Amino acid sequence: MIRLTKYLICILSLSLLCGCSVKQKLKKADKKYEIGEYYNAANIYNKVYPKVKLKDRQTKAYAAFKLGDCYRLTNINDRAERAFANATRYNYKDSIVYLYFGDALRKNMKLKDANTMYDIYLMSHPDDVRAINGKKSAEEAAEWMKNPTRYFVHKEDFFSSKRAEFSPSFPGGDPDIVYFNSSRENKETGGGNSKITGIRNNDIFTAKRNSLGSWDNLEPIEGDINSEMDEGSVSFSADGKTMYFTRCVTQKGESRGAQICFVQRSGGKWGKVTEVELSPDSSITFAHPTVSPDDKYLYFVSDMEGGFGGKDIWRCEKNGNSYGAPVNLGPTINTPGDEMFPYMRENGTLYFSSTGHPGFGGLDIFYANEIEDGVWNITNMMAPINSNGDDFGITFIQGKEKGLFSSNRGEKKGYDKIYSFELPEVEFLIDGKVTEMTGEPISGATVRIVGDDGTNTKVQSKKDGTFKISLNKGVKYVLLGNCRGYLNQKEDAVTVDLEDSKTFPINFTLASLSKPVGLDNIFFEFGKATLTPESSSALDKLVKILNDNPNITIEIGAHTDRVGSAEGNLQLSGKRAQSVVDYLIKGGIEAERLTAKGYGKTQPVVVDKKLKKMYGFLKEETPLDEEYIDTLTDEQKEIADSINRRTEFRVLKTTYKMY
Repeated sequence: MIRLTKYLICILSLSLLCGCSVKQKLKKADKKYEIGEYYNAANIYNKVYPKVKLKDRQTKAYAAFKLGDCYRLTNINDRAERAFANATRYNYKDSIVYLYFGDALRKNMKLKDANTMYDIYLMSHPDDVRAINGKKSAEEAAEWMKNPTRYFVHKEDFFSSKRAEFSPSFPGGDPDIVYFNSSRENKETGGGNSKITGIRNNDIFTAKRNSLGSWDNLEPIEGDINSEMDEGSVSFSADGKTMYFTRCVTQKGESRGAQICFVQRSGGKWGKVTEVELSPDSSITFAHPTVSPDDKYLYFVSDMEGGFGGKDIWRCEKNGNSYGAPVNLGPTINTPGDEMFPYMRENGTLYFSSTGHPGFGGLDIFYANEIEDGVWNITNMMAPINSNGDDFGITFIQGKEKGLFSSNRGEKKGYDKIYSFELPEVEFLIDGKVTEMTGEPISGATVRIVGDDGTNTKVQSKKDGTFKISLNKGVKYVLLGNCRGYLNQKEDAVTVDLEDSKTFPINFTLASLSKPVGLDNIFFEFGKATLTPESSSALDKLVKILNDNPNITIEIGAHTDRVGSAEGNLQLSGKRAQSVVDYLIKGGIEAERLTAKGYGKTQPVVVDKKLKKMYGFLKEETPLDEEYIDTLTDEQKEIADSINRRTEFRVLKTTYKMY
């Protein structure tokens, strides 16, 4: 009994010691978490979690939640998802876990599950913008992915190492040199690992294009800019002579936030690193600097008081190397989430990344234009620039819709990589051909094009009848095809509201002034003069020809085959010609411009090259009269008769109402 009592006391003592050890380690992890050492904190939480007894559900849930939050803050989304799942399993007391769990699921493209988590959170926080936007994003992200923009995105493997590369920047928009940050090895500094991410501290590197236009000469930035601390987020003044960057400070082995530094270039070298003094409080984080094109404002990211939650974008007036009081960009830019990595183009458009505005998950890149003081119009750059990973740190080549940005999409270890992007120029082109009604090409025809933007030009068709014309965006054009000996033809081309490149296949089929022109696809009821509905399309084209040539008068000639009496065919063809004239009058053509004439079977067709090509048994330049048709087979006779049954028009005058 005494031995049993001692045994129980020993077990109880070990249990108490274990409990104390768990609490002590949690306190240690909490301290690391509070100062932003998420990597170190995660390692401790990860070791503590399995040691917490199942019956201590509150502690179990707490350790899981804090572990998930460390992974959330260091963008290890798959681990964050598992940790938050454990936190909810053990009923973590703070409902914020459902918001973070939803975010992790959304980043991992588990959109339905993400929606469920957002719904749970919104039950107790119906007005939380983070959850509202997260739910909207989860509901719409799949559809967004199906409708990408015209941007072309490509991973630039030249910059890739076994570590991370991010935040590229062109000095002064120069496309031939780029600065970027990387955690790759650098013998010059030998920097240690970040206590936030657990990977090597970042340094600044450069690369230049060679004579072939390819990236080359990748090396650390010259001078004493890189240090054993973490350097990141490079940007430049408009002239490229001043470089701003972020430096994360470490004192006595602990992270002390970030500060903004700058260096100036003189004599082909970078000078001394100087800190930008924005506040006497060294505990406030200032990072991700960029200056406005006019050098009037310095934009940056901070978690200082007066923001809207998370990290916000601020700006201050700049006067040389003096800086005014920081001003928050306001709630149209900043959200309860994180707004980071601002970048301003030469046209004044602000680009930034955000986790708070509706997006695909992680950081999305947005652009914003200031409508009035403090009010911005914000647009998500959408796929393929944005993804369910982190997309940030965009930079443009000056005057071009192309450049570089950073993303960790598809990276198993979550390392950021550098991608290029380009928006192909929208091109509008007319690619056409001018032919006779017989299909033969017309060389030297003139195509005049007049646009409501003032365009008034002309081109000539080539030997094969083809021509090409480039068009401007947002213009309504009228084209006129003409050639000596032929009627004119008008066509339209409109590039208004078109966002994608387009080629207009506009062809001109010109009718002869001197020869009868056959009208294909004119049909009558058998043995009658009644037009069938199938004839409307061809007759409407004739209406257009007459409208395009308002000074001509024409004769409509109807012809029959050899079957039947000459008198009967003459009467039938005359009625059929009149039926066509009546249709044209109903179409708005003046009666004085039209003459109906029935020819019966008196003018059989003479075989030309086009007919010979279509029907090999016919002889070119041979009339399809009764004598010739009688020599054909029954099948060939039917074809010949159908050719003779035709409706034509010929021009009588070209001076109607001109004098």
